[in-house]
Amino acid sequence: MTNYENLLLKAYNSIPKKALTQERFEVPKVDSFLQGTKTIVKGFNQLLDSMRRDKKHFIKWLMKETALPISEVNNQLIINGKVNSYQLNKLIESYFKQFIFCPECKKPDTKVITEGGTKLLKCEACGAIKSVSGL
Repeated sequence: MTNYENLLLKAYNSIPKKALTQERFEVPKVDSFLQGTKTIVKGFNQLLDSMRRDKKHFIKWLMKETALPISEVNNQLIINGKVNSYQLNKLIESYFKQFIFCPECKKPDTKVITEGGTKLLKCEACGAIKSVSGL
């Protein structure tokens, strides 16, 4: 083997294994229904499990985006206003794009770290780091 091939092999072996997998992640769709003037979102904890983010941050962000008060009771999100399922799923998709997906490899394998008081989105798959405002 040449020196170049050795270096190439060393670089390939240093790539995280998650970056080499090709599984397809889909943003979870939520099931919601209207009850009077309120929108009830079922299975809220499953959505949070797939996000791996702070519940308070997501609810605060969603309140800002919908301009409606929101509470959580018994694994259900209660939005004090009418929001149809299509709009709600588009908002969740937007949250994933902004705060979950890696800007480089587009995988959801990210975590939030703090360095010097700045919140950063660090990808566990490719190692990319991006500063994120609003977290």
